[in-house]
Amino acid sequence: MNLKITHSNNFFKLKGILDRNSLGLFKQEFYHIFDHVNSLTVSIEEVEWMDRFGVQAMTELHNEAISKNKKLSIIGLGCKDLYEHFKYQTTA
Repeated sequence: MNLKITHSNNFFKLKGILDRNSLGLFKQEFYHIFDHVNSLTVSIEEVEWMDRFGVQAMTELHNEAISKNKKLSIIGLGCKDLYEHFKYQTTA
């Protein structure tokens, strides 16, 4: 399944697969998002799979939020790899 991104105000819902092939759509949607909003919620509940490129894209979004002093919430149990990445980063 391809990646589908829907949003309402500052709530974005990802559905499908976030990988190298769908990375362009993800980056297009979130390109400089924090120039326009102060807080952002991204639901990954319906993300079926995410490769290392998808994890990296989410990490870059997280880092942009930190660098611009904005709030980012990633909710849902959609992708274990993403949570493992952030868990590893906080313990390292």
